[in-house]
Amino acid sequence: MFARIIRSTSRRSTFARFTMVAGSIALIDIGLLYGLHEGAGVDIFISRLFSYLAAMTAGYFLNRHFTFHQHERFRTILHDLGRFYVVFSGGGLLNYGVFALVVMLGRQAGLKPGVDFWLPLLGVWLGGMVGMGFNFFVSHKLVFDDQ
Repeated sequence: MFARIIRSTSRRSTFARFTMVAGSIALIDIGLLYGLHEGAGVDIFISRLFSYLAAMTAGYFLNRHFTFHQHERFRTILHDLGRFYVVFSGGGLLNYGVFALVVMLGRQAGLKPGVDFWLPLLGVWLGGMVGMGFNFFVSHKLVFDDQ
């Protein structure tokens, strides 16, 4: 079944591959976010900007070669990457907005010490769900099309 999902060009299989990539880049996002914030003491919101950009770049290459592999490539990688960043900036704004809202509301809620450590993870997860839904539907036509 996994091999069929990998090779299939159906919209359902493409979405399944897209969600696998999203899970992979979420690990990059979360790892870099916590590494910068907890390890290097960088502000949580600045850390998230850098972690999201790194994850988004990895996501481009994974989606290009794994999710939308069936599409012919007539444009250069730099041209495709530029289109990708423009399209994914909409999902990125939604993603970051949800992340910031979760972190700020969590801080205002007066949570027990230690619980606030998990707020960024929750924010990345919820923001990622919102951003992933938006990004799949627009990237399918605007970034990884056959034109």
